[in-house]
Amino acid sequence: MAEGDRLPPGINPRVPSVARMYDYYLGGRDNFPADREAAEKMIGIGRRMGNDTRQIALANRTFLRHAVRTIAEAGVRQFVDIGAGLPTQDNVHQVARRHAPGSRVVYVDNDPVVLSHARALLARDPDVIAVEGDVRDPDAIFDDPAVTGRIDLAEPYAVLLVAVLHFVPDDGEAAGIVARVKERLPPGGHLVLSHLYTGDATADVTDAGRSVYRGTTAGGLAGRDRDQITGFFGGLALLGPGVVPVADWAPDASPDGPYDYVRAGILAGVGRA
Repeated sequence: MAEGDRLPPGINPRVPSVARMYDYYLGGRDNFPADREAAEKMIGIGRRMGNDTRQIALANRTFLRHAVRTIAEAGVRQFVDIGAGLPTQDNVHQVARRHAPGSRVVYVDNDPVVLSHARALLARDPDVIAVEGDVRDPDAIFDDPAVTGRIDLAEPYAVLLVAVLHFVPDDGEAAGIVARVKERLPPGGHLVLSHLYTGDATADVTDAGRSVYRGTTAGGLAGRDRDQITGFFGGLALLGPGVVPVADWAPDASPDGPYDYVRAGILAGVGRA
């Protein structure tokens, strides 16, 4: 993507976008020089911890696919992906429909570039839509007529909060968001969540990462410890291996094998109401 390309209103290509940075980590092309520069800084910071940022991002994406497949095979046919990011290979609706034909999916994001790409991709599919929304206001998302027109909130559905809550720096606000999402889940509903994990990251490394993301559209970043991330699943039945590093959900995505709990990275889990 070049800065001269026609862009949706309100986009400044010189301000890094977390969605476009993630696209760069995944090897995508929907990013600008500013996104690539910021992403490379994060890759360097990860390297200081002995981590491969790109491999962790790929493992996180593989976790998402595995989670969607698990939930679809359990009989759930409705998915709300909040903070969906730019379309890539094996999007949620593609994975869900491969294992559960007829699944309905709502993608939610507040990035105009994400919404533009998603709507272009989904223009001919009435059961898969992209809507504007902010993770900080889950009720506004669930009460949006476009959402309720596709998702029957009285029937089981899955909410995906994949690599998005660490862009809500305030711990109390992040906990409140998840609590409200869980309150809205009907019996049999699922929460899919992954989150930046601090591990034994030193203060200088943590501060360097926060500094990079303060200059992005997110405006901040907050890694959290294992107890905090596990606490998001309170009241839910954990599936699979529990709350573990994403590479433990998707070992094939990490050539170096599973990450241990000491090293920083991304923890992930799936809970059922």
